[in-house]
Amino acid sequence: DEYGRPFIILKEQQAKSRVKGLEAVKSNILAATSISKILRSSLGPKGMDKILVSPDGDVTITNDGATILERMHVDHQVAKLMVELSSSQDDEIGDGTTGVVVLAGSLLEQAE
Repeated sequence: DEYGRPFIILKEQQAKSRVKGLEAVKSNILAATSISKILRSSLGPKGMDKILVSPDGDVTITNDGATILERMHVDHQVAKLMVELSSSQDDEIGDGTTGVVVLAGSLLEQAE
């Protein structure tokens, strides 16, 4: 690179296979709907609270969708989009973060 550091090529990258076609679509839908299912039980006036434990041991009890998604460690790119969806809903309107994720998840379930 421009600072003189060498590039490191990992052999494991060649062993990974890329998911394509219908299998990739189903994988993306599964990731989004799993995020939606996590939040579904905390929606509404009878929504259940979630207990979140951070890596350093802090305990948070909440039923706020934005807080739950904020503190989750998500690796899948489509699941990260669901987290961004909730975050943008919170930034623009300030409410409805859980509902918008559950709605998107339901639409994707129907598309499957």
